[in-house]
Amino acid sequence: MDIKTVGIVGAGQMGNGIAHVMALAGYDVTMTDISEDALQAAIKLIDSNMERQVSRDKITAEAKADAMARIATTVTLTDLGPSDLIIEAATERETVKQAIFEDLLPHLKPHTILTSNTSSISITRLASRTDRPEKFMGFHFMNPVPVMQLVELIRGIATDSETYDACKQVVDKLGKTAASAEDFPAFIVNRILMPMINEAVYTLYEGVGNVQSIDSSMKLGANHPMGPLELADFIGLDTCLAIMNVLHDGLADTKYRPCPLLTKYVEAGWLGRKTQRGFYDYRGETPVPTR
Repeated sequence: MDIKTVGIVGAGQMGNGIAHVMALAGYDVTMTDISEDALQAAIKLIDSNMERQVSRDKITAEAKADAMARIATTVTLTDLGPSDLIIEAATERETVKQAIFEDLLPHLKPHTILTSNTSSISITRLASRTDRPEKFMGFHFMNPVPVMQLVELIRGIATDSETYDACKQVVDKLGKTAASAEDFPAFIVNRILMPMINEAVYTLYEGVGNVQSIDSSMKLGANHPMGPLELADFIGLDTCLAIMNVLHDGLADTKYRPCPLLTKYVEAGWLGRKTQRGFYDYRGETPVPTR
């Protein structure tokens, strides 16, 4: 199947990044969100991110102009119906995702492929609530989308090979690398990454080290570009907690128990960079550890 049009549900951090790379690769993109303000903010951010690429000679001004012209926005979810490929990048809550697919189903073309950018939720279960489980799969981009080279492609139990091949061709056209993952809780990247972050929070919780020493240890001792607590703030502590809960519930192993301190930060609304406070306080000129 030759995919030409892409619908993106959600104009947040992941949705606008996906729209950015899809438009640059030549796809006609329609991005939707429940908020017109969110859509306008996303367009503004895509424009400034592409402008940065122009200034660094990564793309030409002409390529930027062409890509921006390929992005349309709408607050009406069903406008995405005619798309060849739909990528859902809404909040990491299964009930929200199910409601989105339910609303879309009556408006889809017979050949439309449905995908989710979920970082941990069962693709098989999401697919089973649709009329096309064979044309449904996980399309998991890494954040920030324009920079990160990996895309996890996750087949549900019913996903057919044509759907996988079509999505793999899209990843290739984006100039990114596809990693094929089986549909088990958190797939590959987060199955490995989130327990490491959770263990770093336990290390803080138990007083083994403070925020600064834990992050410095992993950056300088393990050559990680970001410390685990800094990375957790970047991802969003609510997202980290949601993925740990999926791992804990899905695999029934106590080694995936979310750290109580992570839960406490989320309860406080200290979710990381997006709320200006997490393991660091971002309200000043430079981030300051909160513990």
